[in-house]
Parts: sequence; structure tokens; C-alpha cells
Amino acid sequence: MTMESTTILLIEDDASLGQLLVEELEMDGYKVFRVGSVAEAQARMAQGRPDLIVSDLRLPDGDGLQVLSFQQAEYPGVPFIVITAFGTVDQAVEALKAGADDFLTKPLSTDHLRLKIKRLLVQADLNRQLAEYQARQSGDPVMGLIGGSAVMERLRAEIRQVARSQATVLINGESGTGKELVARAIHQQSDRSETTFLAINCAGIPADLMESEFFGHEAGAFTGARQARRGLFAEAHGGTLLLDEIGEMPLSLQAKLLRVLQEGCIKPVGAAHEERVDVRVLAATHVDLLAAVEQGRFREDLYYRLETLSLTVPPLRDRGEDVELLAMHFLNKVARRHERGYLRFSDVTVRILGDYPFPGNVRELSSAIERAVTFCDSDTIQPEHLPERIRKRQSSASVSVSETPPGHLSEWPTLEALQQDYVRQVMLAVQGNKRRAAQILGINRRTLYRWLESEMEQGHD
Repeated sequence: MTMESTTILLIEDDASLGQLLVEELEMDGYKVFRVGSVAEAQARMAQGRPDLIVSDLRLPDGDGLQVLSFQQAEYPGVPFIVITAFGTVDQAVEALKAGADDFLTKPLSTDHLRLKIKRLLVQADLNRQLAEYQARQSGDPVMGLIGGSAVMERLRAEIRQVARSQATVLINGESGTGKELVARAIHQQSDRSETTFLAINCAGIPADLMESEFFGHEAGAFTGARQARRGLFAEAHGGTLLLDEIGEMPLSLQAKLLRVLQEGCIKPVGAAHEERVDVRVLAATHVDLLAAVEQGRFREDLYYRLETLSLTVPPLRDRGEDVELLAMHFLNKVARRHERGYLRFSDVTVRILGDYPFPGNVRELSSAIERAVTFCDSDTIQPEHLPERIRKRQSSASVSVSETPPGHLSEWPTLEALQQDYVRQVMLAVQGNKRRAAQILGINRRTLYRWLESEMEQGHD
């Protein structure tokens, strides 16, 4: 959703205040429709769904609660902000209980209003995208992989391509990036989608039991084998088998796996003859298998057999605004599981999540949201609800005054110089994305533009 296409319904009977707000919001690029009564608001909404509503609480022919009730019935999910005089805060709280998203008191801060509008629109857009992803998960477009970043779109395109083949696929990626989800997506996009999908973590099976787990065994094949048992390859016959953390597989079993991939046959432990299986093998790893080959820990011939088709799942730090989308997904999911009502993130929380590199990737983000919901007693996730390692991370981009020798005060940078240097570093880190930079800096984009223009003017002096 772009600002130019975003419509705001402003319900304010004070003509001068209404005109001021219209001008401010239109300067931000919104399309604003102003009305002055409950009846006019309902008539306007009947003509089409607005993207956001700002309503005064007291109106000539009623109050904002009537407008809110109409919005809840006709356009549920549209963000609703209440404007109220200081003496009617109790009514504003009543409006929040009735479904309003936020409220502001008069005298009104236009900057505060614009920040609230921005936050609610971003959150509404994330909810809309999540609803679309969830509605289409059974189809082709998203494959259950949440994210609209360029790297995720590219990954989905690659999944569609490799899904057409029957060849083995090697899925690379750091821990917690979602390699099993990618494997499931490949299976679902293939002509085996109606058959079995099995996933096994090679690091979780004792080495002495691994051959039996994979290929099965005959009765009496070893001590304790009282009856015959089918292995994972036999169970996955006709379907797909994911070998997760394949880098942990012992060399002795790697040779037998290579034979299965080449010949399509397995030999259960203790059996006299091989049996044919039809299994598509997917392998996943977070380690550098080529380095493992050079170190003698992984067979070179098996590596090249697996590497014919390979995908790399991007780390979360390279996925840009997918962090916000995933955070909203996990927030909604955890809130439903805990039977909580509507929950949202504060602006600062969103900024902290977006600035954190998440070395544990999507899994770490999911755990952080789980903790946040558990410790949040209100309807807003604040920074203090996040794990300490996330909320207390300090930006290395900031300039430390303590590095300047105290005996050379004339060499200390000015506050303006520090600000300019920090803004430059933020702009560099976000690759010129002014929206993201403004979010990290905690300012609106107009202020950022003013700072950047000032810096350019000084550069020409």
C-alpha cells in the first residue's frame, strides 16, 4: 500500500482543526476525506472502505462510538483513532474496549497523530499480507514461506524450478532459517505432493542405529531385533525423504546412501537381498559441506551427487522488512494459542526488532515473540517484554565520546556533527531506504528529509 493510494476518513466538526489536519496529512501523501458528523461519516463509508479512520469523540449529532460501531459492523479491521478532550479520557478508554486502536487528547500534536497513523497503517498492511499468505498457503504463490523480500521471491522461484525434477536437492542455510519448510515446499510443489513426506535429523540418531533407522532390519539381525522393521526409505516409498543436518552422517553410512541415490535400492540390516525403493531425497545442512570434504569428514562423490541441485535459504538479517511481517505472523499465532485478544507492537519494539541481526534467524524471532506475549499484560508489546539480548543491544554505529581524550576538548565533535555522522551511517546501512532509516532514527520522514537537505547545503558551502 502506497501513501498516495491510502485514504483516511477524518471526522472532525471543528472546521479550523479539521482543515489543519487535512493539510498535514495530505502533505504526507494521504488522500483525506473530512466530514463533520456521524451521519456524514456513515454516508461516506457507505461509498467505499477507507484505509484508516480518525474521529473526534464528540460530534454534533452523536459521538465517535457510533461511528466506531458502524465501522466494526461494515469494515472490521480498519484502524480507528479517537480524538478526545482531556476531560473525556474515560470515554476514550471505553472506545478502546469497543474496538478502537488508539486515542489522542486535545490539544492535538499533529506529529504524534501522524506517527500513530503510520504505525497503524503499517500494522494493518502486515495483517492484510498475512491474511493473503495464509489464504493461499495451499496453493502455489507463497508455499507457506512468509516474506515478500526479493531474496524470498527468488527462493520461491527456485523451489518451483527444482520441484519439477526428481533429482536430489541440497538445501543450505544457517540454523533457524527454515530449511525444513523449504523442503516441505519442494515436496508440495512436486508431483509427489499427495504422497508421504518424512523428515529425519541425522544429528539426532546414534551412529550405531543409523543404518537400521534408514534401511530397516530383519528379525534377529542384531541383539534386540526381535522382529523385522521397515526403515525410513521404505516408509517414504513413493514420496520424499528429508535428511536434515546431513553433514553429521557417519562416513560409513554416506557410502551406502550414495549407492541408494545411484541405484535406487536399499539393503536392510541382516537381509540377503536388496529391495528397490522410489524415494526423492532432499538434504539440508548448516555447515559448509565442501569444507567438510576437504577435511575428510564428508565424501566428495556424495557431495557432488547432492550438489547438482542446490538452494540457499537466506538468513533473516538479509530479508529486510520480512522481520516485521514474520513478527506479526508469530504474534497472531501465539496470541491465538494463548487465547489472548488483539495484540500489537509499539513503534519502539518494531524498530528494535528491525535493527537486531537475529543470529538465530526465524527460530530466534519466534522464540522472542513467544516470550514477549507471555510477559505482556497489556495489549501492546513493549521493548521490556523482549529478551534482554535483543532490547539491550547497542548500536556499534554510534560514536563514543569517551574515545576522545579528555585533555583535548577542542577536538570533541559537536552534537550536530555526531548527528550527521550517525544519520549517514544509518542511511548507508539501509542502502538509502528513507522509510527504514526514519524508523530506526525514531523520526518522521519529513524530519529526515530536512536533516539530509541541511547536510547537502552544508556540503555545498
